[in-house]
Amino acid sequence: MKAKIMYVENKQSDLNGTGRIGRVSFSKTGKSIYYGGRTFQSRKGGYKANYFDVETGDKYWISGPKRAGGDRLYGQPGVEIDEDVREEYWTTIRLQPSRIREKTA
Repeated sequence: MKAKIMYVENKQSDLNGTGRIGRVSFSKTGKSIYYGGRTFQSRKGGYKANYFDVETGDKYWISGPKRAGGDRLYGQPGVEIDEDVREEYWTTIRLQPSRIREKTA
């Protein structure tokens, strides 16, 4: 399975849901995304949510992280970064290696 750093935000209860930056993996077909023990599938045209959790049906926004930050669709900054991707996120995506100790983006 391919793996990639992505932004994952729960949109089930609010447009400004909780989000994280972490490493997701993809199925061979690319139709499913796996993160945090969950499986997500595309909503194909959903409004403000592009994936859903196949077990719970909860809506999610999953996208590549932005080089300039501001990954949330709406709301304030302060997105948690998973520990296992933090260094790579700050050095290869944000190009700010001096910030590798920061746990939020």
